[in-house]
Amino acid sequence: MPAYRPCFVPFSRRHFLQGGAAVGVSLMAGGTSAWGAETGLNIYNWDTYIGETTLDSFAKKTGIKPRYDLFADNEELYAKLKSGNPGYDLIFPSDYMVELMISTGVIVPLDHGRIPNLTNLNENFTDSSFDPNMKHSVPYMWGTQGFGYRKSKYPNAPTSWSAVFDDAAIGKHSGKIAMLSDNRAVIGGALKYLGHSLNTVDPKEITAAADLILSAKKHYKTFAEDNGQDLLLSREVDLTMEWNGDVVQVMAEDEDLSYLVPAEGAVVWMDNMCVPKDAPNPQNAHAFINHVLDAEVGAEIANTIHYASPNAAAKPLLLTDDLSNPAVYPPDSVIARCEAVIDVGDAARLYDEAWTRIQAG
Repeated sequence: MPAYRPCFVPFSRRHFLQGGAAVGVSLMAGGTSAWGAETGLNIYNWDTYIGETTLDSFAKKTGIKPRYDLFADNEELYAKLKSGNPGYDLIFPSDYMVELMISTGVIVPLDHGRIPNLTNLNENFTDSSFDPNMKHSVPYMWGTQGFGYRKSKYPNAPTSWSAVFDDAAIGKHSGKIAMLSDNRAVIGGALKYLGHSLNTVDPKEITAAADLILSAKKHYKTFAEDNGQDLLLSREVDLTMEWNGDVVQVMAEDEDLSYLVPAEGAVVWMDNMCVPKDAPNPQNAHAFINHVLDAEVGAEIANTIHYASPNAAAKPLLLTDDLSNPAVYPPDSVIARCEAVIDVGDAARLYDEAWTRIQAG
């Protein structure tokens, strides 16, 4: 994969945390107990996942100043909301989590009449299996999960999951590998390596995947809380299991870095915008969804975070480097060997138990 060379410095986690207050963002480290003003908008999103001007342009357009909180994974998001909404108006769950949140009543149906920019979406993203016809969710970004790696450390690219699960393939990279702190993604990678679906509900297959991870765990530096790309950039690891856009962001800072999806396949995902039950400002949440779907706003977000956009109207405004970069917009041949994570119902307990054993082992 050729080195990614944009003409600007990307919006990184470091820049966001240093500059957030300048655009009217409050990072609520202590929770949301002070939130909920009738004229407010309380957002709960992933880290490094918004444009540089998105919040400020919304505030200027509407007079509403968003407050912004961060979560590390879908399970953290669900845990915060399942027993009652602490004050959020807008959340950004992934596909399988949307399905779970619908079934458990955590999110509410959307009023499409308040979101006229829905017409800007690519039709391929508007009728998902987890939420037909976008009744409860609106697509935000999509992409893959795979390996970010340092090319100088891997003369032969780590094209297989063996790079993190097989002792011989790991070799001299022992102690220099970061895995995601995400149970479905990590166990899913092991399942793909073993030739199974990453959505299996077979207890024997899940157990075998957990055993494989436990056997390889001695080689891992950490299970990273969505910051594996920073460990890669700082040379603390040679390879990190990460989401594609996070790796593309640091590829812009170091041409020795690259990204690929393992040959056995991995996760293909879509993140979404949803309104949780008992949101104090649902009308403002709808206004922000509509703002994000504006062509120029959508392009500004995608051009900042380097994730693939489902916004067809924004496409003419997207960076050509991103559009031509298979790490951002993967070819069909890569997508064909990937799977979306789905809600596995009662079998989720098997994944949770396997993950607990992995973390304790």
